[in-house]
Amino acid sequence: MSVLDKPQFAGVLGAIRPTPVSLSFDDDDSSDDEVPAQDEIQDDIEGEQQTITFNDDSVPVLGSAVNNEEEDSGEEDETHKEDRDGDVKMDDLRAVIKEFVCAAGFIDKGKEFFTSTPDPQSAIYIVAWIMNSCDDIGLDGKTKDAPADSYNHAQKMRAACTYGFGRLNGLGSIPWQKSEFSGKMIGNPSISEDVSRYMVSLRKKKVRAGEIATSARAITPEILAALYHYNNLPEVREIKPVTRRKRTEPVDPNQWGGGRSRLMLHAVYVIAFLCLLRFDEALKIQLQDIRRINEHSFELTLPFRKTSQYGEIKPFVLHEFPPEQAHLCPVRALTAWLACARITQGYLFPTITIRDQVGDSTRPMKSEKFLEMFRNNLLDIGMDPYPYGTHSFRRGGCQYFASHRRWSLRRICDWGGWSMEFSSLTIVKYLIGWNDDPTELRENFLNPNQKPTEKCAVCGRTCACGR
Repeated sequence: MSVLDKPQFAGVLGAIRPTPVSLSFDDDDSSDDEVPAQDEIQDDIEGEQQTITFNDDSVPVLGSAVNNEEEDSGEEDETHKEDRDGDVKMDDLRAVIKEFVCAAGFIDKGKEFFTSTPDPQSAIYIVAWIMNSCDDIGLDGKTKDAPADSYNHAQKMRAACTYGFGRLNGLGSIPWQKSEFSGKMIGNPSISEDVSRYMVSLRKKKVRAGEIATSARAITPEILAALYHYNNLPEVREIKPVTRRKRTEPVDPNQWGGGRSRLMLHAVYVIAFLCLLRFDEALKIQLQDIRRINEHSFELTLPFRKTSQYGEIKPFVLHEFPPEQAHLCPVRALTAWLACARITQGYLFPTITIRDQVGDSTRPMKSEKFLEMFRNNLLDIGMDPYPYGTHSFRRGGCQYFASHRRWSLRRICDWGGWSMEFSSLTIVKYLIGWNDDPTELRENFLNPNQKPTEKCAVCGRTCACGR
């Protein structure tokens, strides 16, 4: 008899393998809404893999690393400082889960939980640990009396496990699975369908309870236009000479990025938006992945796509947009960034130093750093930055092609490299979301006298019939 078969752990197996309830017309019954779809589980697995990929020490080094900061600057890299602080907390959490699995009887006392050959049930143990702290349902399947910890804390707990197995024990970002040859479990237990299914379900439960916001809000062409025009103001886009700053000298929060930072940001914005990428995917693009076809077009071939993991990847052919759409033009954005950065090899979007210098191109900019800069940029134009995240550009680009360019679902899927098996309709979650800004007021849906929209530079339309 397995330990997990005991009554005190009846809630654990139910949490990782939820059973949808029968069809009901009861509006208050939201049990089905918390059962994750397979594409949601896959997205979560890929997102967790990114946490290993984008850690400084795990990004593949393409050449000798050279720090572009002055050796005598007397300043400490804030990113590395944060990593060290984070490691202390991660160590504490890893000690807690070891104590938990031993106390629960999952593993023998004195035995290590984090090893290069994890227990076959390790993924379920991780779920049990997170559930014990962050779920309103106890391990026995009964409702808890005590308040549960936040979803943010649940993410930290999982991150501690992902790091412990992936980095400290060399299991990397390979998903947890049974080997076809040995029949044994291999990979990282924290990057598993069981853990991802539970985390997606927990997040939905927390959203329904009002704890956290739902999916990232879509970026719109209007927002990109506002960012483009602000970043191209003469006093903002100026590339200033390097000056020394004392450690004790106060920093103006409005001066968070110089001309180089803003050129790089806009290139990432446009590529992620038009190629339907998460920004962490865009940050992994290398110089060898892009090819200049002619003066007016580029070709971008990603090293992998979700639906083309074994080759035959269709490239994105990016053409120059008319002047009135300069804020969306990938050719202008890439040309400006390449001329400024002067990168000859490595990653297309490396780290930008605190002095607005292009850093070591053998390592990409960390996604956390990009998100911080992106949100600062949104504050520049007076927008609340927190509804926007990893999927904002993919979601926004998808809506742009559907609403502004009137592309069919099949054409959007073909362009984005997504499956055209419409049974799960992954694309719908990008096209429709209550968290997105409406393109038109509901009261104007049938209003024959509403004002014309901005003239389309492609087809010349000014009517609102295609919104």
